[in-house]
Amino acid sequence: MKLNVAQLGKHLQGSLAPVYVVSGDDPLLCQEACDAIRAAARREAFGERQVFHADTNFDWGLLYEAGASLSLFAERRLIELRIPSGKPGDKGAAALIEYLGRPAEDTLLLVSLPKLDGSTQKTKWAKAIIEGPQAQFVQIWPVDAAQLPQWIRQRLAQAGLSASQEAVELIAARVEGNLLAAAQEIEKLKLIAEGEQIDVETVQAAVADSARFDVFGLIDAALNGESAHALRMLEGLRGEGVETPVILWAMARELRLLANLSRQQAQGIPLDRAFSQARPPVWDKRKPLMTRALQRHSAARWQQLLGDAQRIDAQIKGQAEGSPWNGLALLCLQLSGKRLSLPSH
Repeated sequence: MKLNVAQLGKHLQGSLAPVYVVSGDDPLLCQEACDAIRAAARREAFGERQVFHADTNFDWGLLYEAGASLSLFAERRLIELRIPSGKPGDKGAAALIEYLGRPAEDTLLLVSLPKLDGSTQKTKWAKAIIEGPQAQFVQIWPVDAAQLPQWIRQRLAQAGLSASQEAVELIAARVEGNLLAAAQEIEKLKLIAEGEQIDVETVQAAVADSARFDVFGLIDAALNGESAHALRMLEGLRGEGVETPVILWAMARELRLLANLSRQQAQGIPLDRAFSQARPPVWDKRKPLMTRALQRHSAARWQQLLGDAQRIDAQIKGQAEGSPWNGLALLCLQLSGKRLSLPSH
């Protein structure tokens, strides 16, 4: 059964489930959810702890044995199963399904997974975890740029701190995409603030620039019309050593999808129908973003942008003059609604 992460604390105050599964890609939020479950298990006298790392060579028989054997040191025990790939394979899937069918007595199983993609969620073992009555499935969603200032305010309040709006926004800019760094910087501010409200000068002196970006976040910022934010993310990716072909691949993939959707829309096909037939699929969460982007350009314009992407590809390969980084910056601006064109040479 699905358990909202916001409800996790209250849930853990009651009777514990035999199986908990924490799934997500943010290290800090996943770690904190697992820590909360471990703390609840300790309160309920789960005194023994075993940890298994299920890599490609993992012996899934160990899970059977752990579930069947008697605890040597405590009446109740916590078993942690970490599956970093998110794909247990056939043997692992069978072992998980069997365990979920009959969880071991006096045992709490905590499974750690990365974010499960759509195809994985449809597998039998994943459905047993997400929908089964024995497991509580905790999905960890990332904190996006729009939510980050409020998240920082809440963390500051938990640390007994307050900050001006400008200070919060500066912290957000310096730690975006890196919540672990955000938590560390708030702890640092707690040591130096001495009970005073945190201002911009304090942040500038104390908070390192730890922002980390991802390619898909860059695309979403551009599609949302956030041109300055998109350019900053592009520069961040460049500073982190991300290669231009990786960024261009993701942008071209999105442009092909948008060009196809726009063409269907121009032919009179309802957008909801076009979304449902799209490949790759358009998730519900992204439909408003894609709708706004489609309103920004015509079908012919999306096709022109694809041509610009092809020119950047030629620049990357040394077959055309110009800087691919400049080309990607201009393409970001165009995606965000700025009326520009790439120079022909």
